[in-house]
Amino acid sequence: MADLTAPVPGHFDAQAPGLTAASGTAPQKLEDDIQALEQQLADLQIKVQQKRAEADPVAPYSRSFSRTLIGTLYAASGGLGLIDRQVRVGGWIKTGREAGGGAFAFLEVNDGSCLTNLQVFVSTEVAATVGGLKALTSTGTSILVQGTLRRTPEGTLQKVELKADKIMWLGKCDNGKGKYPLSKKGQSMESLRERLHLRPRTNLIGAVARIRNALAHATHTFFQSRGFIYVHTPLITTSDCEGAGEMFQVTTMLSHVEEVGKAPLPDQAELDTLRSNVAKQQQKVDQLTSPEPSASGAEAAVEGSKAKGQDKALRKEAGRLTKLQEDLERIEARSRVEGGLHRTKQGGIDYSHDFFGKAAFLTVSGQLQAEYYATALSNVYTFAPTFRAEDSHTSRHLAEFWMIEPEMAFCELEDDMNCAEDYVRFCCHHLLQHCQEDLDYFATTKVDSHSDPEVKNRLQHVAQSGFKRITYTEAIDILLKAIQDFKPQKKGDKLFEFEVKWGIDLSSEHERYLAEHVFKSPVIVYNYPKDIKAFYMRLNDDGKTVAAMDVLVPGVGELIGGSQREERLDVSQCHSCAQIAALHTVAAVCITCSEAAV
Repeated sequence: MADLTAPVPGHFDAQAPGLTAASGTAPQKLEDDIQALEQQLADLQIKVQQKRAEADPVAPYSRSFSRTLIGTLYAASGGLGLIDRQVRVGGWIKTGREAGGGAFAFLEVNDGSCLTNLQVFVSTEVAATVGGLKALTSTGTSILVQGTLRRTPEGTLQKVELKADKIMWLGKCDNGKGKYPLSKKGQSMESLRERLHLRPRTNLIGAVARIRNALAHATHTFFQSRGFIYVHTPLITTSDCEGAGEMFQVTTMLSHVEEVGKAPLPDQAELDTLRSNVAKQQQKVDQLTSPEPSASGAEAAVEGSKAKGQDKALRKEAGRLTKLQEDLERIEARSRVEGGLHRTKQGGIDYSHDFFGKAAFLTVSGQLQAEYYATALSNVYTFAPTFRAEDSHTSRHLAEFWMIEPEMAFCELEDDMNCAEDYVRFCCHHLLQHCQEDLDYFATTKVDSHSDPEVKNRLQHVAQSGFKRITYTEAIDILLKAIQDFKPQKKGDKLFEFEVKWGIDLSSEHERYLAEHVFKSPVIVYNYPKDIKAFYMRLNDDGKTVAAMDVLVPGVGELIGGSQREERLDVSQCHSCAQIAALHTVAAVCITCSEAAV
């Protein structure tokens, strides 16, 4: 996610005069009533979806084909709500097999709207119109089929199946001798990376896409329902928000390297001649601008007439000087071309020849622009791609990922932590409510030899548990105590690879140990040492720590990072910090969370 931010200039007490705890927060009973009503509303929405599917199952924008999505079909009480109804289903055949001595075939059809396939029964007579049963059973074949939904016999895996009446469309797939690359036995992640056009048809990528879609929907629902305004920040920027310099550069200069490099460079003689001409012309102009001795009477009149002629000559010679200087600058700039790139006099890249006229990059964060909006619109959030050119090849360091960055005015670190906790719990609850089937897939299916049987239990635990909260100092004390109590099984064994002491930036192993072994639940660590955090974070009264926090979760480590902004100009540690603080009539608070961790 992104950072969150804080109060008005000049620190104030959260318990302001005239406000009591009762008036500032809703009574617990009222909160419980609200949660109960929200759950009733969610249950009603599911029932409405089921009834809508039963009343009119045709997809709104597939009416020209009268097509029903398989996900909609199963939403109608698992398909039982549409028994004996005639429907049309379009999708791609996952598997197909002939049975009954070639009298009929069973097809497993999927359209991506859900994980579960729909079994389609096709007789020889129906298949004859498109070339027989063999034309239907190839994996990857596209099909639009019309039929009657019927209940399957007792004891079969599927509750319903479609008995085909007519094949409306068939897009054949030549799968002879295993030509179709997506085999039944599954694919490795590496092989899927080489087949970008087909990998969304796999169960794995389909499930990931639906879960990401659900999380995006949950993100907008969460912030919109809490008064946040969604703002769009630029993807191309000339500023380095994080200050790390690990940014992808955007330039049009490289596309002209060959063209620029082919142009002949000026020789030294040409440069020397131009410089000499400029110097001579400068002397002429200097002579015309030299002051003359003052005159009086008749001599002054004569001198005045002469001065007019000199002014005209001066303008003429100055124009020639300007033209020579421009020619010299152009030729000198041409002489500084190296490797097809224009250079400055100091030897750096001359970006005046680039599209934007200056160095530009893909953004690493929309935080800076979101802060501007927060000081005008109060609570805002961004949700967009960000890019990091980090030379790291782990799942936690992606070149491109989506980041959620809320910025809030008139709040403190406590509000920041509350927002982060509520958001994570909301997303977990949303997944459990809307993605049960896909979560079951990840719990039971091995992906590159790994499965996650506890994924649903973990989400349930996060959704229902309050997050533990400890200071950074307390976290260090816990880790040091764990090292002290650790009993190595053999020589060389140690609890942590990286050293633990006050002032370090907690590593992933430290974070996961706290969340998985100590608390066995999400934990928020706050009040970090100022030396390991950004300059804009608010300095605490101890002078050693800042109002920053990280949300740590089991199985991941850090999921969210956030802070309260420094709004006091006299406390700002550097000129750039003072400049930023001066922009804020109200400070802000920001949360940062990477989709990779989600």
